[in-house]
Amino acid sequence: MIDIINILDTYIDNMNIQQIAYVVAVADLKNFSLAAKRCSITQSTLSTMIAKFEDEIGIRIFDRTTKPVTINMEGEVIINQMRLIQKELDIFNEVTATIRDETIGALTIGIIPTVAPFLLPRILPGFVRKFPKINFTVVEMTTSKIIESLNNRNMDIGIVSIPLRQNQILETPLYNEHFVLYDEKLKSSGKVKISSINPNRFWLLAEGHCMRTQVQRICDMDKFKRPSQNNLEYRSGSIDTLMKLVRSNQGSTLLPYLATRDLPQELTSKIAEFDTPVPARSIGLAVHRHFMKQKILRALKKDIQEKIRPILPQKVSTQFIDPL
Repeated sequence: MIDIINILDTYIDNMNIQQIAYVVAVADLKNFSLAAKRCSITQSTLSTMIAKFEDEIGIRIFDRTTKPVTINMEGEVIINQMRLIQKELDIFNEVTATIRDETIGALTIGIIPTVAPFLLPRILPGFVRKFPKINFTVVEMTTSKIIESLNNRNMDIGIVSIPLRQNQILETPLYNEHFVLYDEKLKSSGKVKISSINPNRFWLLAEGHCMRTQVQRICDMDKFKRPSQNNLEYRSGSIDTLMKLVRSNQGSTLLPYLATRDLPQELTSKIAEFDTPVPARSIGLAVHRHFMKQKILRALKKDIQEKIRPILPQKVSTQFIDPL
């Protein structure tokens, strides 16, 4: 087989950085016209530059006779190398921007759905205004997707339940949040024990949510068998949907404390605190170990802690539950 890596290495010195972007754009979109629009050039210019690159290395990357455009076997190897080069260029740009103390460019933040609706409205508008030259993208994702995106350098910052215990990911604790019981049939205003939860009325989030795993561990759900006449759990994708279904079916569930802050007054009577040790989770920031925009990271940490810590109960004896 052709030694593609050596061919590419010998060509790198003379390679136009834009040619990398052109090839990767076509690989992503499988269409020369769409790739040209992404790169803000004409289709003929993009096609000419890629053809020139293919001629100089003596390898055809794309099969232009197919629709959509397909990638040759040798082309796959070359494109993978180009993606690595792009990531290294991104790191280089981050380093130079950090040295110049510039906060410009783009930043992608991933956040788990059980935190997003209760945190983002409190911090996001003011935080974005502090960095007018940054284009922010915020995406709700499960923990596993955030880990994957951070490792692939397709995301800059994750807001997740920690610890993640990933070799390439650094974590910064933000705040600790305890869980409470929401029960439509709650009869007492006192504290409750985990053991008092009726598993036949208990509802959970869908697979893939780290809070689902935490709640299962808190309630030791594996001990319970699903009765044939009842549903043990309902797999909902969001806390808002989960709450509505629990209410309409006279069920119960666990909620993170911040989810209870904006509940209507008539629902707060259905909230019960747990006896100590109270089950809790730790929320933190996660970044790749090579993440360079430390000024933004410090600012985000400061804003979140200033807005959230004052509204969380203090002096709660907690037992932290791993998210994974």
